[in-house]
Amino acid sequence: MIIVGAGPTGLMLAAELRLAGVRPLVLERQPQRRDTPKAGGLGGQILELLRYRGVLERFEAACTSPVPAPRFPFGGVHLDFTQLADPPLHALPLPQQLLERLLDERAGELGVDLRRGHEVVGVSQDDAAVTVDVRGPDGPYRMIARYLVGCDGARSRVRDRAGIPFPGTTYPEVNRLAQVTLPDAVTVLGNGDLDVPGFGVIRAGFTRTDRGLLGVGSSPGSKVVSLYTIEDESAEYDDDIPMTLSELQDSVRRVLGVRLPVGEPIRLSRFTFKARQAERYRDGRILLAGDAAHLFPATGVALNAGMLDAVNLAWKLAADIHGWAPAGLLDTYHGERHLAGARTMLHTRAQVALRRGHDAAAEALREVFQELLADEQPLRRMGALVAGADIRYPMPGSDHHTLAGAFAPDLTLHTDQGMTSVAELMHSARPVLLDLADRPDLRRTARDWRHRVDVHTAKTDHRPADALLIRPDAHIAWAATIDEPTDVAAPALREALSGWFGTP
Repeated sequence: MIIVGAGPTGLMLAAELRLAGVRPLVLERQPQRRDTPKAGGLGGQILELLRYRGVLERFEAACTSPVPAPRFPFGGVHLDFTQLADPPLHALPLPQQLLERLLDERAGELGVDLRRGHEVVGVSQDDAAVTVDVRGPDGPYRMIARYLVGCDGARSRVRDRAGIPFPGTTYPEVNRLAQVTLPDAVTVLGNGDLDVPGFGVIRAGFTRTDRGLLGVGSSPGSKVVSLYTIEDESAEYDDDIPMTLSELQDSVRRVLGVRLPVGEPIRLSRFTFKARQAERYRDGRILLAGDAAHLFPATGVALNAGMLDAVNLAWKLAADIHGWAPAGLLDTYHGERHLAGARTMLHTRAQVALRRGHDAAAEALREVFQELLADEQPLRRMGALVAGADIRYPMPGSDHHTLAGAFAPDLTLHTDQGMTSVAELMHSARPVLLDLADRPDLRRTARDWRHRVDVHTAKTDHRPADALLIRPDAHIAWAATIDEPTDVAAPALREALSGWFGTP
């Protein structure tokens, strides 16, 4: 089992495979971890999944600054959750370089074999295996594996060698994002606006001109400011060549018409936007995840989508490698994550439409959209959409419980051993049958799968179902309605157990 690419998606996949009892080999062409700034934070549903694995506190402790108020850009407007006690969207200020270091350390603790400086130069497959040609520090060599997963980014060599089409759109815009200190001459006003000598006030939030967009984020009393520019350009940039402070200032000057005085850079990054999705995430024994499978035209979603790909794929690959996967299980990876990718593509393309319009009609659209977000229900809906928390995977059969296919809620559980929660039950990344109504008929049904599925009996306040069958990726495969008769619930549970976890 080979993973190509040691970015966040590849490292997350490797760790999940180790939890499932598989020893993957990770090949990374770079000889050491990249220090080029990319994503500045991690947000969305992946934070809940990390909590369900029991490692979120480790990531929170590594954050480089306090967790900011829950207010997120969306296509030139804002999703402002600051008035909600339980926001549907969260983010951690965790730069990608630091995230990769944490994931690398965790993979090492779990026993993952990671080889840096080993570049995959050729890939072929037949019905039985994948053959991989590698150029390593000591010369070329060849390996054979049962499966190969390309987590090797937007220019994926694995995807190209597999001949998987990657259709979509490249937008003619360059985005520059920075955190910088401000010199004493620049004053941060009480509302977050910047008072710039010789120019006047640059307001917080977004300023749109006929030359582009400038975003400013600051806090009163702080001398650190976030700057964001968007310009239409035809130039090609190499993502591995870092942006300079001078390049940022030149961009601000072009957009705003003034050279903004800045101090020291804390973070500088540049990126372009593409909307592309692989036609298929699986081709025989070759699979794709992360940026190799999808590119989205908005910030703040790529890491979330890629790492969730990894969690969905890992247990299914492990089931096949261990020999108990039911027919078609691995194909559900494409079906489920391609659906999730299309959902993410939907809202990121909507952001393109919101942010790229420059006429009066576009301004009216943004104003109306922002007004809608003043109401709690549409605001929550948009937050869940951006977080990827609204995904409900299609489940086979019919007559489903409303929770089937959804991410399992973190119920507080009362057991004979004391208090626990759904999140704590998922630390080991094993399937769980959670009996919430003391149903011995359902526990007897699951007995034949006891080596693959953990069975727990508990009580919870306001139980949503009599029982929940939870997959390792924390999505609900089946649920029994309240007081569902045995002659209905037991056969349905057996069918779900067989369909997801193989022959008993």
